[in-house]
Parts: sequence; C-alpha cells; structure tokens
Amino acid sequence: MAWHQLISKFTAESDKIGLGGGERSIERQHKKGRLTARERIGKLLDGDSFWMEVGLWAAWEMYTEWGGAPSASVICGLGRVSGRTVMIIANDATTKAGAFFPMTCKKVLRSQRIAMHCRVPLVYLVDSAGVFLPLQDEIFPDEDDFGRIFRNNAVISAMGIPQLAAIMGNCVAGGGYLPVLCDKLVMTEGSGLYLAGPALVKSAIGQEVTSEDLGGASMHASISGTIDFKEPNDDAAIERLKRLIDMLPNDTIASEFRRDESVDAGPSNSDIYEKIPIDPQSRYDVHDLISHLVDAETFQEYKSDYGQTIVCGYAKIGGYQVGIVANQRTVVKTPKEGMQFGGVIYHDSADKEARFIMDCNQTWTPIIFLQDVMGFMVGRDSEQVGIIRAGAKVVNVISNSRVPKITVITGGSYGAGNYAMCGKAFDPRLIFAWPNARYAVMGGAQAAKTILDINIAALKRAGKEPDTQELEELRAKVQDSYETSTDIRYAAARLWVDAIINPADTRDVLIQSLGIVTRHVQDEPFRTGVLQV
Repeated sequence: MAWHQLISKFTAESDKIGLGGGERSIERQHKKGRLTARERIGKLLDGDSFWMEVGLWAAWEMYTEWGGAPSASVICGLGRVSGRTVMIIANDATTKAGAFFPMTCKKVLRSQRIAMHCRVPLVYLVDSAGVFLPLQDEIFPDEDDFGRIFRNNAVISAMGIPQLAAIMGNCVAGGGYLPVLCDKLVMTEGSGLYLAGPALVKSAIGQEVTSEDLGGASMHASISGTIDFKEPNDDAAIERLKRLIDMLPNDTIASEFRRDESVDAGPSNSDIYEKIPIDPQSRYDVHDLISHLVDAETFQEYKSDYGQTIVCGYAKIGGYQVGIVANQRTVVKTPKEGMQFGGVIYHDSADKEARFIMDCNQTWTPIIFLQDVMGFMVGRDSEQVGIIRAGAKVVNVISNSRVPKITVITGGSYGAGNYAMCGKAFDPRLIFAWPNARYAVMGGAQAAKTILDINIAALKRAGKEPDTQELEELRAKVQDSYETSTDIRYAAARLWVDAIINPADTRDVLIQSLGIVTRHVQDEPFRTGVLQV
C-alpha cells in the first residue's frame, strides 16, 4: 500500500468517527435546539485557531456489543479561545446520550493530565446522561475511573489552573460534581443538573417533581445558587465562555525555555513521503526525516560517530530549542563492533542516549523522541558488554527527566525499545503516531511463531496431534489476531497514543505542541536514581 492510499483510508475512517452517533442522532440533537459537541467546539474556537484533538480514535472497534462508542462519546482537544490556549472536553450527546464508557473516563483523565502538566485552562462542555450502567463496574470505583475525574477537578483548582464549565444538556448523578467543582459555571435553559432525576426521586422517596423544579437553570440560578450564569441557548453560553476566557492571563512560555525566530525546514512537507518508506521494516536514513522537521541548518549532531543506531542532536523547530533522539534505520559500521542493524539499540547507543538526555535536562531543553525501534540487541556478546545495564540507565534518566518530552512513533515500537524511546509509560507530555506505526512487544513474525508453538504444545498435552490443515488454520488465526493488535488504531483506541497524524503534518504538530508544553517547568532540580556503571 502506498502512502496516499493509507492516508486516504485513515482520513475516511476518521471522518466517519467524527459523525459520532450518526446523522439521525445529530438530527435528534438539533431538534432539541442544541448543537452537537463538534459544532459547539467549532463555534468556541477562534477562527484562526489550530485544533489538536486528543483521542479521536478512542474506543475504536470497542463496545461493539453495545453499538460502539465513537471517540468514547467525548471530544477532547487543544485549541485557542479568545487568544488563549485551552483544553476542551465536550460530551458527545449523539453517542448514547453522552454516557461514560470505561474509555470515556480514561480519555477525560488523559486530557486533564495534559492540562495539569502544561498548566492549560480547561473548558468542559457538559451534556451527558452519566455512567453507562451496563458497564458500571468498569467505570465507577478504581483510581483511574469516574471518581478520579472529580478528584482531578479539585486538585487542578488548588493548583490555580482555571476551569470553566457550561452545562448544555443533561448533567446527572455523580457527573454533576464536575461542573460544580469548576471555577465558573454557565448553564443553558432546558438543561438539567441534579443528583437524581424525577423518576429516580419518585422511586426513592415518593416525591413527584418536574425536571425544571428539580434541577433546571432557573432554579439553580435563583434558588440553589449553584450556577454563575444562566443563558438561553448554546450560542449564548458559548459567547459567555469566550468573554470569561478573555479575562484569563495571556499564554506564556516559561523563562527556562527559549524560542527564537522560526526558520522554515529545508525540504517541503510533501517530500517526506518520498524519503521515508511506508513499510516499518524498510531501511532509511533518519537524518532525512530530521531535515523535514527542524529549522533549516540548525541540527547539531551529538557524538555523531558513536552509538550510531541512535541519532541525538540539538536543533530548533519553529524557533524552539529542542533535543532530538531518533532511531537510525540504516545499517551502520563501527570501528569496534563492526556492523550494527538499524532500529536496534546497542549498548553504545544506549549510553549515548542516556548522556544526551541528562544534558538536555541540565540546559532546560525539551526532547523530541522519533521512535522507530525494533528493540535492544540480544545475544552473548551484547549481554557481556552490559546491554541491560546500559538500557537501565536510559530508563532511569527518562523516568526522572524534568523537561517536556514529546514522542512521535514513525514506524515500529517494539518491546523494551518502546520504553527506551519514551513510550506512554514514561510520561511524554504528548505522544503521536503515523498511520503506518506498529505497537507490540515483539515483531509479528516472531510473536506469531511463539504463540503458535505454545498453542501446539497445549494441544499435544491434551492428547491431540494437530494435522497439517489444522496447523495452517491455527497459524493464520494467530497471525491475523496479532496483526490486529499491533495496528496503530488498536493502540489509539486504548489511548496509548494521543493522535494519529499524517507524516507531512509532523513539523506543524510539533511546533503547536512545543507552544503548549513549554508553558510551565517542573519546579525541582534534575536528579536520577542509582546508575549502574
């Protein structure tokens, strides 16, 4: 498959996801006099604003027994409102009335975490029926479930990060705490805010009450005093939010970071498809990729002749000073070890990477990881020179890094190589992937053979000797299953990446991201744990 075919396929599928519950559900929302979540976001954003959506592919091909939950029934992303960068979290009422699925909670929590780390104000557009009851046991009780959202509301408020909420439909049960824990609360007429709806109140205590008397905008504005602003409709509520956001402090860049005048990259964006192959197994020179991303003639390679399967260096992207850590995909030759395979981390490249990351932390330089990695080198020679020790150093310094980290998966992301190149577990502020990317503990061929051998052994222990046809069917089934689980959409569905981006957009996405992640610094010195030497 060619690049343009893959991108067209992903674009068509993302457009379908963007319809949420579909055209009929959108019509029902309009008949209520309400906008959809995406329409609300579109009216809220400044006309010239970027829109960096977080978790578009969340819950992709999940919850099919319940009819699915496109984008996990909530739209999240970063953009500018009244000239300020904000994180928007908007319930999608076209999907199960905006009910919370397990991945809905995970997606909201991820968005809150990004905002907390980057000190970005949050705007909640609330229109949700609450927890999706058939899956309540997976949504309600754990530390990364529904209640954690409200805990975060309280912590974010204590951190001084602005939070604004607009109730523009349903806001019931425990979900009612979210807007009330925000700094400013807007509510539209016809919306409802209550712990229990009229039917549940009647069932629980025998009281008959209308929705408006129980939790309407007029009641909360004049009697309970819960809301700050009552507005007649969505448009008026959005205008109110814009005016309130306009009062917030201007966006800033922390003094520890540096941005100079931006210079265009050398090659054009579209040339990236000619230089970088679509097949993650193919070889290419990562310097070609770097030249598409950095400001022209700003890349300074660090230890260029040492540990060459990882390329490190200083550069500017959109004027922002950055460090770059990238997997080299060509075969390289070293004076001591001889040939080294591209995409593989050897002891010398791991040592170089660890040292480079430490230096970036010393100089407050954000780090961009370009991840296309097969894993660490294995075998007797590699073990004897201390590959585990070298890998542990990388893990240590990445884990304790105080500067912002942004990860882009441009091909394979396999095994412990994912960790060494700042995978999701190591707190990149933002993590992106190209459509051709693959996520797995090992390559498909190796994993399929291992799984097949395990299954065959299990059959033999049960006293069954599979014939040739059964073996072939089992092999095909294992291979198909593994290919599905390594698809980057599978990873994006589970929020292991924040967004799938087109390769040609990578530079622009990085510039937007750097503007967000450099707003705030970790107020502590750089330190590591024990480093094995």
